[in-house]
Amino acid sequence: MPLPLPEVRRARGAVAAMFLTNGALLANLLPRYPEIKGELGLANSTYGLVLAAFPAGAILAGLGAGALIRRVGSAPLAVAGTILTAIGLCAASWAPVAGLLALALLVAGASDAITDVAQNAHGLRVQRRYGRSIINSFHAVWSIGAVLGGSMAALAIALDVPLRVHLSVSGALFAAISLVALRFALPGKDPENSAGGADGGTAATDSAEAAAAAGPTGTPPSAALRPTRGRTALLLGALIVIAIGGTLVEDAGNSWATLYLARDLGAPAAIAATGYIALVGAQFVGRLAGDSLVDRFGQRTVARAGGLIIAVGMATALAFPTVPGTIIGFALAGLGSATLVPAAMQEADDLPGLRHGTGLTVVSWLMRLGFLASPPLVGLVADAAGLRFGLLVVPIAGVLVIALSGVLSGRRPLRRTEPESVSAGL
Repeated sequence: MPLPLPEVRRARGAVAAMFLTNGALLANLLPRYPEIKGELGLANSTYGLVLAAFPAGAILAGLGAGALIRRVGSAPLAVAGTILTAIGLCAASWAPVAGLLALALLVAGASDAITDVAQNAHGLRVQRRYGRSIINSFHAVWSIGAVLGGSMAALAIALDVPLRVHLSVSGALFAAISLVALRFALPGKDPENSAGGADGGTAATDSAEAAAAAGPTGTPPSAALRPTRGRTALLLGALIVIAIGGTLVEDAGNSWATLYLARDLGAPAAIAATGYIALVGAQFVGRLAGDSLVDRFGQRTVARAGGLIIAVGMATALAFPTVPGTIIGFALAGLGSATLVPAAMQEADDLPGLRHGTGLTVVSWLMRLGFLASPPLVGLVADAAGLRFGLLVVPIAGVLVIALSGVLSGRRPLRRTEPESVSAGL
């Protein structure tokens, strides 16, 4: 396959920069949360409520992203959201009371949610111009950004850099990077999706084609291929569950891996922290390899294999609890979940019968509800039966992915799309 046009390769770099800044911004603040808690003298209950403002803002604003993308374009919206996120996080460092801190985090969370949808939409637009899968590489770059942001925060703490100076500098830096990236993004507003998806077809199209082939002789192909609202809603619901399956695995590592290894299995603190590191590290590796695997085997096969790795790996670790085995189990869960969220987002963005950005917006929005609901759900089960049983949510998520992965596209090469002027040779 010939190389994409230079402008498309530059656009890929621009989207990677957007993902990098998105991962780095919040990661610069997270390690300094205890400092903010101490400065404001917040009780644990108040502190927890304040931190909930970030995902609350994301949920409140997330559903508006699709309409904004159609109005202003995905790349400008992603950059605007990045700048507003930086402002919100910087404002959090200046908040003198809990209420203003919550307001700043609410704005940052809302902006982050819009950025997330917009940068994925532009990444998928670039992917269609490439003619092969590249969306997983963007999510891998997001992971690099998160590590970079956390490292910057750790260095700032070690050097006693004041919180406000640190977040002002990091916010200005990543806002500037996003503005530069905008210059190299694809120009103009995003085109509306065609009925079969601009990337060469999804599982929805595959099924519609099969139905058309089995239909009565003489049925117009266009009528047979026309999706029903009910079918589109079912497909979208399945994609949402697949995405939530990926987030459940991620949240298990974020919220519970260290606690389970330390308290339940008696691992030393330094060893207990490796459960989370193993999960995110394996997830990063899986995303680096994900695009080539998707191109070779298709989203459906890769997701099924991922669900199987999650279910078997984590179920085995929970059935035979040891420190090394549990760390390996979390690593396998991270590896298996690597492509699930990008796959669900891509397929949702290409669903026939939906306006551009609508499916992607809904998946991103409800996926965040999964992040919000997962910790209390696992906590309730852990209080009743122990954290080992609470973590069964991970292999259950793997089983759900296996069961629903049929809605994802099979092995089918993407069709590269180019502007009319290019395809006409002008």
